[in-house]
Amino acid sequence: MAMFRYIVIEGPIGVGKTSLTKLLAKEFNARCILEKTEENPFLAHFYQDRKKYAFQTQIFFLLNRFQQQKEIAQLDLFNQITFSDYLFAKDRIFASLNLNDDELALYEQIFSLLRGQLPSPDLVIFLQARPEVLLHRIRSRNISYEKGVDLEYLKLLTEAYNYYFFHYDQTPLLVVNTSEIDFVNRQEDLAQLVREIKQMKKGTWYFIPMRTK
Repeated sequence: MAMFRYIVIEGPIGVGKTSLTKLLAKEFNARCILEKTEENPFLAHFYQDRKKYAFQTQIFFLLNRFQQQKEIAQLDLFNQITFSDYLFAKDRIFASLNLNDDELALYEQIFSLLRGQLPSPDLVIFLQARPEVLLHRIRSRNISYEKGVDLEYLKLLTEAYNYYFFHYDQTPLLVVNTSEIDFVNRQEDLAQLVREIKQMKKGTWYFIPMRTK
């Protein structure tokens, strides 16, 4: 674990990134950095009309995430472990899914200018769940701007995330299937994951938690 100082939790909407990031930060007595999704003024419009509002939504997220990541770069990442609930590079997953070719070309130019200025994580934890599970979790948390999220979009998003992380090799990667488990309400599920993180080495590891009866 000593080699991992900056750890990122990733995965599609509804998978439980933020909840898990908070729990792990507490568990490891770490700094916790959370994305401010609700600050995006275009997001509610985007879920109602994805084509019309995709570019504004995407650029706002890109610049906001960049600003926040610049702040991470100023921190002393050696003195305290840092957990974050998003990976800056994942922004491209959404861009490739939602933007047309011209918008994507412009987006890629901006992304390339920004990316080189930011710190890279030491470990990425990718949370997976079936689209139906994601939809259930989104509905149950009842956030107003998420009401427009539908199963079809979640299927596309899940596919895009799986594709992205199947080819991901920039850092050690821990892939966790969360469909059948509950880190928030089951202490033993969280304890299993904490053990797994402490044992992590280089490369890609897959963790399918065992649910005890």
